[in-house]
Amino acid sequence: MERQRQAYVYALLTVLLWSTVASAFKITLRHLEFHHLLLYAAAVSMTALFFICLAQGKLSLVLQSTKGEIFRSALLGLLNPFLYYLILFKSYALLPAQEAQPLNYTWPIMLVLLSTVVLRQRIGMKSVAAILISFLGVFVISTRGDLLGFRFTNPLGAVLALSSSLLWATFWIMNVKDRRDEVVKLLLNFFFGFLYTLLTVALLAPPGRPSWQGLAGAAYVGLFEMGITFVFWLKALSLSRTTADVSHLVYLSPFLSLVVIHFAVGEEIRVATWIGLSLIMGGVLIQELGGRSSCG
Repeated sequence: MERQRQAYVYALLTVLLWSTVASAFKITLRHLEFHHLLLYAAAVSMTALFFICLAQGKLSLVLQSTKGEIFRSALLGLLNPFLYYLILFKSYALLPAQEAQPLNYTWPIMLVLLSTVVLRQRIGMKSVAAILISFLGVFVISTRGDLLGFRFTNPLGAVLALSSSLLWATFWIMNVKDRRDEVVKLLLNFFFGFLYTLLTVALLAPPGRPSWQGLAGAAYVGLFEMGITFVFWLKALSLSRTTADVSHLVYLSPFLSLVVIHFAVGEEIRVATWIGLSLIMGGVLIQELGGRSSCG
């Protein structure tokens, strides 16, 4: 099989798996508290990444980490997986999956806003238009289409979902400056994230005996949201002629996810959700195309 075809296979497999995780979050949260879900999922992901590093012969890179690299991983692990997933899972506990999932996909727009504040980057009119369009989608979803009434169905859940996208954008900015091997970084991040979660759960709410459904759901989340799916995506990028050849496939994920949510979770997907998600992703595409044209 030629390299580009292999790249598409890995990319499509990644997109399909990512399209199921919102449903997995919601179903598993029926059996586990949100912080317990993070504890078990992070443990599974950390274990999977350990064996991936072992299979790829990269454990020596982990052991050779400097004090500065360990400190950076401790900081990044605080952002992701600890704070990011803690807040994201809580938003899924409060909101229907069809609302939490699109709101979390605003992270590319949050990245633009964060870059203007932190990196002091100037943004053009296309970026402004992209931000406005995406946040119109946020209002459509959060108000369930009742824009004139301007009543948010669950303000805390919406704020948490948007906050998770801001945390991911922050993590992305910090992570992109770290030149270490991606799998090695991820393993160390999850090691520290697991420790933070373990401490939090021990102090606040030690878990009882979890049901098999909760453990199975957490294992699925740990493997296919946090763990091996990321490695599949890296493989797709490494095999592809260009990043753009496979990166656009990611935009299928939120729409496929709504279909999975309907059949797996049993939510009736509202018209407002489809419209809002289309606006959010439209804004993201405008921003991406605008960014490329300005760079070209």
